[in-house]
Amino acid sequence: MAASPDEGIEKSAILLLSLGEDEAASILKNLAPKEVQKIGHAMAALKQVPRSRIEAVLDDLHTGTLEGTPVSVDENAIRSMLTKALGDDKAANLISRILQGGDTAGIESLKWMDAATVADLIRNEHPQIIATILVHLEFDHAGEILKLFTERLRNDVLLRIATLDGVQPAALRELNEALTRLLSGAASNVKKAAIGGIRHAAEILNFVGQQAETAIVDNVREYDPELAQKILDEMFVFENLLDIDDRGIQMLLREVQSDSLIVALKGASPELREKIFKNMSQRAAEMLREDLESKGPVRLSEVEGEQKEILKIARRLADEGQLVLAGGAEDQFV
Repeated sequence: MAASPDEGIEKSAILLLSLGEDEAASILKNLAPKEVQKIGHAMAALKQVPRSRIEAVLDDLHTGTLEGTPVSVDENAIRSMLTKALGDDKAANLISRILQGGDTAGIESLKWMDAATVADLIRNEHPQIIATILVHLEFDHAGEILKLFTERLRNDVLLRIATLDGVQPAALRELNEALTRLLSGAASNVKKAAIGGIRHAAEILNFVGQQAETAIVDNVREYDPELAQKILDEMFVFENLLDIDDRGIQMLLREVQSDSLIVALKGASPELREKIFKNMSQRAAEMLREDLESKGPVRLSEVEGEQKEILKIARRLADEGQLVLAGGAEDQFV
């Protein structure tokens, strides 16, 4: 039976701790940011790992264990390992979160709640506090929450996100008053977290839906036309797949399920559809055309949902260096 995701993360943490700092750091360098954070949390949660547990992990990897002693988890070792893997600046923020509590206690609980629950929980807080909370959430989650606010609050919060250049410890302490155990006693000398800003605002806007997106950007444009344009330049929407080269499209298609692609293309322009067709085999393109023609009406929300999932895959491939994304949000859905 395959291990659960949580069990797999714990095994990875045990393996890295058993390897030592330098070897573990060389592995961490090749992982995605989310993977590093998950494994870092798992390492910090471990206190002492029995010999039997180490042996079981190593057996799963078809290796043997040479040492019979348990692995004692040292916070300093975790700090050193992450710093070697990520560098001082990147590691500082991550270390503050997983070892000192940072802002994760309250935020982590929000990540498990549905958008409506979170929106009800924070809608009466100051817009600056709401903005600071949303930049800690996944972009799609934050976008769903933002859609549930009134237009006035939505516009105010997005503007604050776009102009946010980081979060000082004092701001995190204010968050602690808004959400129980949000900070959990982070040290006063924690470096400013490099979150928020134009790119963050653009990523959230990618998930709020076209109508809300237009209204929010128009509001930002009234406040600061240059800022609005910068946000638009950073956005990446489904039609921007037109700007990805053929090799990138082929890479993306290998990761996308056919059922998801059919629904997503119901809301795509003829130009984007043709780009997709030409990067498939003739037989596969013919079958996709037939499926699109035979597919009945689909809810707009379902189309946008599948497009978002494909965009997530595209962003992941871009983060892995397998394709290059092009921004620009002036293209409109057809």
